Amino acid sequence: MEKFEHEYGADQIQVLEGLEAVRKRPGMYIGSVSVRGLHHLVYEIVDNCVDEALAGYCKNIHVKIEPGNIISVEDDGRGIPVEKHKKTGISAAETVYTVLHAGGKFGGDSGYKVSGGLHGVGASVVNALSKWTEVTIQRDGGIFQMSFEKGKTVKPLTKIGETDKTGTKVRFLADDTIFETLEYEYEVLEKRFREMAFLTKGLRITIEDLRGENVQKADFCFEGGLKSFVDFLNKNKEKLHPQPIYIEKNNSEIPVEIAIQYTSAYNENIYTFVNNINTIEGGTHLEGFKRALTKVFNDYARNHNILKEKDVNLQGEDIREGITAVVSVKVREPQFEGQTKTKLGNSEVTGVVQSMVNEALSTFLEENPSVAKAILEKCISASRAREAARKARELVRRKSALESSTLPGKLADCSSKNAEECEIYIVEGDSAGGSAKQGRDRKFQAILPLWGKMLNVEKSRADKIYNNDKLQPVILAVGAGIGADFDITKIRYGKVIIMADADVDGAHIRTLLLTFFFRYMRPLIENGNVYLAQPPLYKLSKKGMEDIYCYTDDDLTKSYKELEQKGIARDQLGLQRYKGLGEMNPEQLWETTMDPAKRILIKVTMEDAMKADEIFSLLMGDDVEPRRNFITENAKYVKNLDI
Repeated sequence: MEKFEHEYGADQIQVLEGLEAVRKRPGMYIGSVSVRGLHHLVYEIVDNCVDEALAGYCKNIHVKIEPGNIISVEDDGRGIPVEKHKKTGISAAETVYTVLHAGGKFGGDSGYKVSGGLHGVGASVVNALSKWTEVTIQRDGGIFQMSFEKGKTVKPLTKIGETDKTGTKVRFLADDTIFETLEYEYEVLEKRFREMAFLTKGLRITIEDLRGENVQKADFCFEGGLKSFVDFLNKNKEKLHPQPIYIEKNNSEIPVEIAIQYTSAYNENIYTFVNNINTIEGGTHLEGFKRALTKVFNDYARNHNILKEKDVNLQGEDIREGITAVVSVKVREPQFEGQTKTKLGNSEVTGVVQSMVNEALSTFLEENPSVAKAILEKCISASRAREAARKARELVRRKSALESSTLPGKLADCSSKNAEECEIYIVEGDSAGGSAKQGRDRKFQAILPLWGKMLNVEKSRADKIYNNDKLQPVILAVGAGIGADFDITKIRYGKVIIMADADVDGAHIRTLLLTFFFRYMRPLIENGNVYLAQPPLYKLSKKGMEDIYCYTDDDLTKSYKELEQKGIARDQLGLQRYKGLGEMNPEQLWETTMDPAKRILIKVTMEDAMKADEIFSLLMGDDVEPRRNFITENAKYVKNLDI
């Protein structure tokens, strides 16, 4: 962490414009008023503390969710400046909390060299969207306090005591007239603060949830920085080399930190950050990293005769197979593309990252020939598989070009060609497929029965997938290609619905299909096109009474109670427990699982790619021990287990 020559005082707090529109249009400032926007308030305050850490002044941040969903964030940084601000005539601290775009983050001689946050709108936006805010500052030998309601000052900055400590504590209650919910999700905050701690070496962040009887607490501090991050991401994977490759350069205008480790997996996971902001769409730092990676490995392979003269160069995707990497850069004035700040646009960053990785990675490979050899063997194997996949893909395309074989034989297609209204049920087994075909609405519902054991794509390369007779029908039916070729605009169905039995085998098939969609048709999940059907578990029947279907054990208990209140005893009722979809006749399947007016569908979403990758690696990968632990820990949550 680097300290800077200039002082951080009132003169560094620059005012750009007033605080009017935030309460009227909160979405413009925090993205939404859903639970996501609510969490954003906490991130903004914590980001300010992290900026103090990046400047070298803060070592500890303590976040609490107090009863009543009050948030408290305390740090041991320098404390917000308390003297009067020349331009506003009020204290610098009050200015930060009441004026939009006032903060220590503007211009080269400001209080911070680099920062995350919302470019100085953070504290004032949080204040504007809170029912009340209370700020306590320790600085210049004194304890100072100020308080606000809905962004307006109710108690200006006042000295309330003496101290030799420094730091800032902010407590606030989000405004329930603005947000849809005030219920914070501890796991979401915990994940974010773990990430922040990985990205700021040596910074300790603790989070406590004091709501309810069982206090939850997590304490994060990683001296290894990004090396610890990569270890964490790869904890359930088989590594090609035991220690991550670590690259760090702090003495340049753009500090860069990178950690890389290769695994035996077939997918790539590269996470990029700018000033601790997760740039999920990548940008110029990712571009520089990828270019360097491709060049360094090709140069090494040529220089050491691993690639012969007649061999073509390895492509970027070959070299990135199985990689887990985290790239973190600090940029004084980052330019982000789009409102959500998810893609870095600063062109100068490409060259900085590229030259640094070129130099450091080349040196590492020369000094560690066994690691270089293990990685390059995998790259060359990936290159061969890519070529085999290309040939298989061409074959699939040629098949598709012939109208008669465009669609798989077992597919019962729908008559509508409007993808938005069409849906495809991927059904386990021929008997359930037969019922579904008879029970469906032929206008907009297509049925694709699957049979036999499906390929686990977590353990297979693309060439195997193209040639797999269980997956090929799915690829052809969806109609948008797979992998890098996948084009979401070409999907033939707006809803892709996985319909499997409510037992262990059904859960396995669902997981295999979801793994396939996640690895090879990810936009399908990101776009919200994938659903899970919910077939009923039970049917209650009685002569003269309409059948009642129950989807969970709780449903069954509730139905029994309701019927008892109507004078119908349990022993008067017939109870059928469905062991599989095949036990239902077409009418029952339509009524319970396929009729849009009555069915229950679960949309598969991907809030967090990192978490999804971890779960799929864990459940479908080679490593047995972590999978056993996961199943043991989560067994208590399992319902409807049918053995």
